[in-house]
Amino acid sequence: MATVALVSRPASVLPRISSGCSPAVFSAAAVTTVQQRKLHHAVIPRGKGGRSSSSGIAATVFGATGFLGRYVVNRLGRMGSQIVVPHRCDQYDVMYLRPMGDLGQIIFMEWDARNKDSIKQALEHSNVVINLVGREWETRNYRFEDVFVSIPQQIAKAAREAGITKFVHMSHLNADIRSPSKYLRNKAVGETAVRDEFPDAIIMKPSEIYGREDRFFNYYANMRWFGNAIPLISNGKKTVKQPVYVVDVAKAIINAVRDPDANGKTYALVGPNRYLLHDLVEYIYAVAHRPFVPYPLPRPFYHLAAQMFSMNPFEPWTTPDKVERFHATDLKYPGLPGLEDLGITPSTVEQKAIEILRRHRRFRFLEADLDETKPAKTVNY
Repeated sequence: MATVALVSRPASVLPRISSGCSPAVFSAAAVTTVQQRKLHHAVIPRGKGGRSSSSGIAATVFGATGFLGRYVVNRLGRMGSQIVVPHRCDQYDVMYLRPMGDLGQIIFMEWDARNKDSIKQALEHSNVVINLVGREWETRNYRFEDVFVSIPQQIAKAAREAGITKFVHMSHLNADIRSPSKYLRNKAVGETAVRDEFPDAIIMKPSEIYGREDRFFNYYANMRWFGNAIPLISNGKKTVKQPVYVVDVAKAIINAVRDPDANGKTYALVGPNRYLLHDLVEYIYAVAHRPFVPYPLPRPFYHLAAQMFSMNPFEPWTTPDKVERFHATDLKYPGLPGLEDLGITPSTVEQKAIEILRRHRRFRFLEADLDETKPAKTVNY
């Protein structure tokens, strides 16, 4: 009985009461205290659900400061998970993540992507690891091989060695070693590397993701800055896209983490409809109430123009590789599970486009009814 009372007291009280206890009792209390520390309270589910409860998930989210990362962190935080956010940016660039979880539930730490000890330190107290590290353009310090192959491979290896059972890796629907896009080729190599290091990894293969902060819908909507005409290879009539909503992808990641049968599976995350790129961009401009004047631009000239933009020492607006990726037809994977298998009904472009494109409208069309816009044509191939 004395042992139970002793363990329940704060550690600062132990020195004062130790003189009144026998050495055997004090020794037993000390051993019991050390054993209790091995099971962290963050991984014990409790409460009725919500941000002030505990979901039992302690997740390290690599790449949480990116477009998709903020939605994943938000979903984890609102269900009461403890989240470790490794980052390489300034502290002011992660401020928007702080209110997404309860007090003390989101932990920020600086990390070096090339330092193995830094990776191990970031995930040593977690039971879930999510890799969302990505970059749309190469830099002098980080090539696509580093971002999509080497870093995910090191994270997967560290997660396996730490005994973590849930590892989620973000790939791409069109990842293919034969793709003309270097981005997509390295995504395919990264999938294989992660699967070799962590056989039970959950691999997500989303199509192009759209949302408020995306670089897909906003990319085409911002083309109006360079003139009224919108350049498209083959006028966009030979490219089929099946974009997916960012919230649906975030939900898929969380549901896969909570699903015990998801380990080792690969999911193809796509929207419910397929569109010709021409029709999709036309719909973007219709929702924004902007004139749409497409013109076919030969691939070599498009690459030349993109090469000029890629010389920007900061964030290039486009690159030749991005041109190839956006003009690649989305592949079909009928044999892979998708959003429906994770209990998610995918959102349509017509439902969510207004959230992204309202800011591209002129003031007089700001509150225009969406019913005035004709839905985009869908295709089945």
